[in-house]
Amino acid sequence: MELMEHLALGFSVAFTPENLLYALLGCILGTLVGVLPGLGPVPTIAMLLPITYVLPPVAGLIMLAGIYYGTQYGGSTTAILVNLPGETSAVVTVLDGHQMARNGRAGAALSLAAIGSFFAGCVATLLIAAFAPPLSEIAFKFGPAEYFSLMTLGLIGAVVLASGSLPKAICMILLGLLLGMVGTDVNSGVARYDFGIPELQDGIDFAIVAMGVFGFAEILSNLEQKENRVQLEDKIGSLYPNKQEIREAVPAIVRGTALGSVLGILPGGGSVLSAFASYTLEKKLSKEPERFGKGHPAGLAGPESANNAGAQASFIPLLTLGIPGNAVMALMVGAMTIHNIQPGPQVMTSHPELFWGLIASMWIGNLMLVVLNLPLIGVWVKLLKVPYRILFPAILVFCTIGVYSLNYNVFDIYVTAIFGIIGYIWAKLKCEGAPLLLGLVLGPMMEENFRRALLLSRGDFTTFVTRPLSASLLGAALILVVLVALPSIRKKRQEAFVEED
Repeated sequence: MELMEHLALGFSVAFTPENLLYALLGCILGTLVGVLPGLGPVPTIAMLLPITYVLPPVAGLIMLAGIYYGTQYGGSTTAILVNLPGETSAVVTVLDGHQMARNGRAGAALSLAAIGSFFAGCVATLLIAAFAPPLSEIAFKFGPAEYFSLMTLGLIGAVVLASGSLPKAICMILLGLLLGMVGTDVNSGVARYDFGIPELQDGIDFAIVAMGVFGFAEILSNLEQKENRVQLEDKIGSLYPNKQEIREAVPAIVRGTALGSVLGILPGGGSVLSAFASYTLEKKLSKEPERFGKGHPAGLAGPESANNAGAQASFIPLLTLGIPGNAVMALMVGAMTIHNIQPGPQVMTSHPELFWGLIASMWIGNLMLVVLNLPLIGVWVKLLKVPYRILFPAILVFCTIGVYSLNYNVFDIYVTAIFGIIGYIWAKLKCEGAPLLLGLVLGPMMEENFRRALLLSRGDFTTFVTRPLSASLLGAALILVVLVALPSIRKKRQEAFVEED
């Protein structure tokens, strides 16, 4: 009964004209970003982060959330029609989705992707509404030692589940932690690692690093690639799946939703890992595995459901514990701190309209996305024909204006450009930027809780292992480290991401 009262509050907030407008804007932008190759939710949200300064907190977060799960919808459109994944999590969609299109079932494939995403999004939102309150109650029992241990587990989990080289991911995490230490120490008031530059005494702004590493670097990476003008099929075909396609897709949608909801909660999980895991599961469960890669509806519907469920389930650790599980959630933390809102369990009690309004907006956003994606397929197809050389100057100008508007300081633009060049070099070296971003966000919080725990225990380091909850979290982190060190697990991990590379 209490849950229904909370949801009623959420829908009353989400159904205001202003919030509906920003939800629609977020969904349109998210779909557009998903459709256009070369962009993604992280650089887009990084570019739009400065806008949230002038928006109300609820409206800003609703828009950013809409962009995130909207990309999961949009990415499937190009993956199915032109064999070109617009978003990383849509890489798996290409395998069977485009084959269905080549078999004359493009409309049915798009419908299955939209239906699966809508169902998964609704279920994941229901899970957030149901499990967030009890998880928040548990979170209130956390002290500084428990929070430090939880963040340690989160960072190790992000490293283990990150695609690519483990040593590189660890180095990026450590670099992010070091960047988080730049600025004035909150306890002593002493400036550190500022190299005598006054502008660095307030630290390196999170939005600047995000926009440089993801926004500027993405532009540089796209400009060096030869532009392919894809030839699109004019005929989409019927939008209605036949009985056999529905029969094969429905169980995959249910399994993909369940799998994505679980994996999305894990640090570093999110949409990409969920999509790959779902495809592997469907292929193993199928009585006709040889049909996968040739247009099997389950190979499309399962991953599409899983990536959307994973995207929305990743909000659970952010809203309940204040821990970002991936780069997008780290950006959401940045958006909340802009408005002096501390992410974590206290959000539910101190800002109930934001908490429940955001959850209610996810239901509305998923409905908007279904309405947007099917009728506007022709529009998205035409947008694919716009050359990138026309798009990138507009993106660059928008990024620069956004950076300057943070502090009205030209120095910030220089720093962003430097991080853009560094981010481009990292991309060449196949070093992921997401672990760096997580380290940058969690670093100051880890340091604060570490020092606070030692102050409360009078310098006793055993406080992290003598408190049961803290010891359990550190134990789980240690188990993760041991597991990933095992040769068999390391091999499976490499196989899981081989398609992504």
